[in-house]
Amino acid sequence: MIELIVLDVDGCLTDGKIIYSNSGDETKAFNVKDGLAIRSWINLGHHAAIITGRKSQLVERRAKELGITELHQGIKDKATLLKKICEERKIPLRKVAAIGDDLNDYEMLRMVGRSYTPADGSKHVKAIVKHVCQTAGGEGAVREMIEELFEVNDEVGEFLALWQ
Repeated sequence: MIELIVLDVDGCLTDGKIIYSNSGDETKAFNVKDGLAIRSWINLGHHAAIITGRKSQLVERRAKELGITELHQGIKDKATLLKKICEERKIPLRKVAAIGDDLNDYEMLRMVGRSYTPADGSKHVKAIVKHVCQTAGGEGAVREMIEELFEVNDEVGEFLALWQ
């Protein structure tokens, strides 16, 4: 059973584009379908964490909206941080699923029980993950991962009951 999901932001929760306005503001687009699945995951009593290499107030806002309290930004070594989180929460790495799309996710993805990358993830990441999503980052890849995890955890009925 998977207890914790770990999410990368740019390229997974978003399409990887970073848009700056003339005034210097940054924008990102998050997929509402991913958000519904993440909220459902949390509502069923599971844990979710965001580990991202960049820092953004937009990510902090999105994490708060979704109820993700385990938010780590500006992280260079995601694998070491994930080990620490798992030790603190007493969750074995085999009970962790992670999604990442690029080389800064590589080591983290190699160590978890279930690893995912969006359809447009790096070819090097695709070579080591257990599942390449059919959808691209920011287009529902996180939703696809979570729906598969509900099947793995035998919780599809509970997931659907949240919305009936």
